[in-house]
Amino acid sequence: MERAELGRRIYEVAHLTGEFTLRSGVTTDHYFDKYRFEADPVLLEAVAEAMVPLVPAGTEVLAGLEMGGIPVVTALGRQTGLPCAFVRKEAKAYGTCRLAEGAEIAGRRVLVVEDVVTSGGQIVLSTRELRALGADVREALCVIDREQGGAAALKEIDLGLLSLLKAADLG
Repeated sequence: MERAELGRRIYEVAHLTGEFTLRSGVTTDHYFDKYRFEADPVLLEAVAEAMVPLVPAGTEVLAGLEMGGIPVVTALGRQTGLPCAFVRKEAKAYGTCRLAEGAEIAGRRVLVVEDVVTSGGQIVLSTRELRALGADVREALCVIDREQGGAAALKEIDLGLLSLLKAADLG
């Protein structure tokens, strides 16, 4: 499926209007409910297939951020054959007490995978923690870049942002 068609389908399924407060604290009158396209297995598979060419050469592990990045990274892992790590917002206090579950990240080239990027705040926090655990993180890949400062925030920590779609591509 071509990107323009994919953008149209995501918009049809996930675009909502009303009043919404984003994680960044910004209030908006439109919202892309990522869970609506992530819950559609056919659409999610098309998204993952379209993201494959954006995965940088040398990537060893795909790291999906809780919660929206988890279905995306799982579908992308199926398409690429790369192992996945599932990154919590904070390490759990029981069991393995790990921040990143699944594939080992220490000493490996890790691509952070997220669904929607607005300010980039969670990617910045998670990347710092992954790097502290020994991961080599150079880029983040998202389905939708809302183009509201996320790329600039990531650049400040020497992290590139790759995106399948930009806000302008939707609707």
